[in-house]
Amino acid sequence: MASRLETDHHHYVDSMLTGALLLSLALHAVTLAVLPGLPTALNKTADSLTVELQPPPKPLPPPEPPKPAPEKPKEPPIKPPPQPKPQPMPPPRSEMIRPEPVHTTEPPPQVITALPKTEEPPPTFVAPIPPPEPPKPKVPPEQDLEIARGNYGNLLSREFAKHKQYPRLAQMRGWQGTSKVELHIDANGNITSSAISESSGFEVLDKQALEMVRKASPLPLPPEVLRGREFTIIVPVAFRLE
Repeated sequence: MASRLETDHHHYVDSMLTGALLLSLALHAVTLAVLPGLPTALNKTADSLTVELQPPPKPLPPPEPPKPAPEKPKEPPIKPPPQPKPQPMPPPRSEMIRPEPVHTTEPPPQVITALPKTEEPPPTFVAPIPPPEPPKPKVPPEQDLEIARGNYGNLLSREFAKHKQYPRLAQMRGWQGTSKVELHIDANGNITSSAISESSGFEVLDKQALEMVRKASPLPLPPEVLRGREFTIIVPVAFRLE
């Protein structure tokens, strides 16, 4: 760009010089055209006419090259604001039901008026009511008990006969008879005592009857009406020679 400015400057100087020469030639031509009619004095002056050429004007200083436009300051790149990290959602809180406040109105203070003392009657003694007696077990009729004892006696007589051993002395002498054995039986059906209530007439036969009772224990169960109670029964034990 500087070389172009210098070229333009040289063209400008050449143009100025050419213009000055043309102007000088034009003045000479005019002078030559006017000089024949002028007096001789003019010719004298014409001889002393000098043409002064003006020096060419000083070349204009080259225009300053255009200053480069100042660069706009580069704006720093705008960083996007940091995105907040998603925080874990807190667990849903169960909404607590707040009980509504209960507005209670206090009752007005009660005015207690003292009542005149009244004579209280003397306390009367009331006897406590005795507790009801437990129901007594139903007692079967005596007739049913007698029938049950008779049936049970026959059952025991057959049981005792299973253990009969006729005494040898009684066999040799031909002794016979019936020994009646009295038995006391508890609520569990066990014999508590046994004895001869009626003798056969022979001691050896009575002793054999008691031995048969001992060997037959424990006894079979008594009838339903006799269970759970104590009772006494007489069982006959017969001795007969066949």
